[in-house]
Amino acid sequence: MDRDLLSIDDLTPRELGYLLELSAKVKAQPGDYADRLLGRSVALIFEKPSTRTRVSFEIAVASAGGHPGALSSAELQLGRGETIEDTGRVLSRYVQAIVLRTFEQERLEVLASAASVPVVNALSDFEHPCQCLADLLTVREVKGELAGRTITYLGDGNNVTHSLLLGGAKSGMHVRACTPPGFEPIPQVVQRASDIALETGGSVTITHDPIEASRDADVLYTDVWASMGQEAEADERALVFSAYALDAEKVAVAKPDVTVMHCLPAQGRGRQARRHGDARPAGASRAGGRGRGDRRPAFGRVGPGREPDAHAEGAHALAPRSRLRPIRRDPWHV
Repeated sequence: MDRDLLSIDDLTPRELGYLLELSAKVKAQPGDYADRLLGRSVALIFEKPSTRTRVSFEIAVASAGGHPGALSSAELQLGRGETIEDTGRVLSRYVQAIVLRTFEQERLEVLASAASVPVVNALSDFEHPCQCLADLLTVREVKGELAGRTITYLGDGNNVTHSLLLGGAKSGMHVRACTPPGFEPIPQVVQRASDIALETGGSVTITHDPIEASRDADVLYTDVWASMGQEAEADERALVFSAYALDAEKVAVAKPDVTVMHCLPAQGRGRQARRHGDARPAGASRAGGRGRGDRRPAFGRVGPGREPDAHAEGAHALAPRSRLRPIRRDPWHV
């Protein structure tokens, strides 16, 4: 049965584990899968800039014997006002799948409802499920079994955070998201991830204390402080997020073999991750530099029956969360 992948929550824990196992096999023996997409075409629509995601999809489709058609909205009739629904219906007559990188999650959902072929989320303002799959595969390769591992995310409670919360919880991990007050992940996502963690043996923690969040972590993870579309807030956000930089102070309290990860691009290298030498997407690291780690609000667990800490007023409330995109929970039978 054809399936969409719009959210990491479209996968059950078993399906997620299966995809990670399959990904490891494909990576180890790519030649065994060189004809899986033979005679098939995949439309890759990028309405937002991309380096790693676009190249990854193009190479992946071609390596499996398929034909990737990479397009921007300016190259399609979308740029002249054609609806996303009509685009989905038309492309469904030509290709066997559609990959979309866009702004609003709603565009993905509308496209998926109109298209008759599978639609894959290559990033939206709500989630980045393929990034999460790649991250979990990396942690699995470096650390082994995911269940029971602690991953700490430092920074903005953004689309990457949402996917990590859901994917980590489905993998039985202890996921900590540490943000400045007012920049927490959407509460409904936190609650959904907490509910999943109750079933998998993992846990979900939301905190504003970067030192306690980093303590005894297996993985420290960060992202840019100003995502695409937030460039005008970059300087102001740099002031708010400076205490949450992934620096030597956080690494020092994590496990000795901590793995440091950044989903890239590392804009303004030295901000999100203050370190000596070149950064790597993943790998054990001891970071250089210092951050202001003296802001230590309460370290609280979010779970059923408890609400996340209230958003702060004033300077910290730069990016209010206006609404939650619905989380899809359709089973994906393997």
